[in-house]
Amino acid sequence: MNDTSPDRTERELREALEALAGGVRPAPDAYRTARGEWLRRERRRRLVLAVLIAVVFTLATLIGLWVLNQTPSEPGVIFSGTGRTVVMVPPGTP
Repeated sequence: MNDTSPDRTERELREALEALAGGVRPAPDAYRTARGEWLRRERRRRLVLAVLIAVVFTLATLIGLWVLNQTPSEPGVIFSGTGRTVVMVPPGTP
């Protein structure tokens, strides 16, 4: 067999990675730091969501008020009062 067989390459690579991983030591406060960063991101997400909800609600309210303000000030056809009043008298009434 030659020296460049896939099995030999795989074994050497595995040994090198194991040696490299064995030398890695986490920082003493790594968990606390990672948790603090996660909590900051979570607070920021919640704040952004709350601001977005407030903006959408405010815009919807303002658009609704604007639409209501655009209605004509004069009464419409239904409530104009310009039509004739028809009184129905039952038959046989003097």
